[in-house]
Amino acid sequence: MTAKPNIRDLSLEEIETLIASLGKEKYRARQIMKWLYSGGATSFSEMTTLSREFRTRMEGIARIIEPAIDLAQTARDGTKKVLFRLEDGLLIESVLIPGRNHWTACISTQAGCAMGCRFCLTGRQGLKRNLLPSEIAGQMTMLRRHTPEGPRIKNIVLMGMGEPLANYDHTLKAIRMLTSDHGLGFSNRKVTVSTCGIVPRIAQLGKEACVNLAISLNAPDDRRRNQLMPVNRKYPLADLLRACNDYPMPGRRMLTFEYILMAGVNDSPTDAEQLARLLRGLRCKLNLIAFNAFPGSDYRTPTPEAISAFQQILLDRHYTAILRASHGRDILAACGQLSGEAPSGRGFPPQE
Repeated sequence: MTAKPNIRDLSLEEIETLIASLGKEKYRARQIMKWLYSGGATSFSEMTTLSREFRTRMEGIARIIEPAIDLAQTARDGTKKVLFRLEDGLLIESVLIPGRNHWTACISTQAGCAMGCRFCLTGRQGLKRNLLPSEIAGQMTMLRRHTPEGPRIKNIVLMGMGEPLANYDHTLKAIRMLTSDHGLGFSNRKVTVSTCGIVPRIAQLGKEACVNLAISLNAPDDRRRNQLMPVNRKYPLADLLRACNDYPMPGRRMLTFEYILMAGVNDSPTDAEQLARLLRGLRCKLNLIAFNAFPGSDYRTPTPEAISAFQQILLDRHYTAILRASHGRDILAACGQLSGEAPSGRGFPPQE
């Protein structure tokens, strides 16, 4: 017997096709989408603009499943890490990062990660599985409805556990759910996809979704990037930068390059000068991130003096180089620290 589809995995067009089998009009699919994403419906019985007979028939052919909030932790700086439990029992994490008058949600696209970046705790677990569209977009629907910060989330970064472009089809579908007028309605200018550099998928994303692109760079040459990020052996810097140069960034938007500074590895003045030469001609900004240590890590955080000197060299060469504060380090919520493991201690209980 075929399992009933989770309607949250379906696009508007797919829901139209599904309800056509019941002889229903296409516009009913838009009503269902509104209930799912604006109305917060968790069952068809709640969709009171649909007839009782239609709701009963929908229950017979589809179901509604979302990730469940298992635990939430709050760091000293106000950052929140939310642990989600999926239908099969796997755990993933999202992070809520405070801004001046808003919050940014950092969400996951995979349980674990296969990329094997040596400075990343998530990568040490390996890949457990890709997340479904409902599990990617579902992090946002749950954060919106079940956290106090939810209504003030203005930005979404697909920068949590996993490599978004290695789960391309499901990530693209989730992006459309997040940005569609029939979905959560976020502007595509407020959505950023972060990738370690899967070159063919970068080109594809540029054609199929108009979202911001962030590249996890972390080294100014192929030798060191090969060591830190195995993906570079398949897609070296020349290919990566060519794809970045071709990526469409309308208006005043810029590419973002993320550069994690690791003491004695990639943080010298010479490295900064080499990085400036490497990115010459690209309309971009740099986010400099001091390495966030985690248990068993092989790397160290640079000194404040080394970080400042590195940043100044880039500024002197007319780059926008922002030193990103590390949020949530005391609860392992900072960049590269997500593990999807339940900690000891208490958070708030699962939602009703």
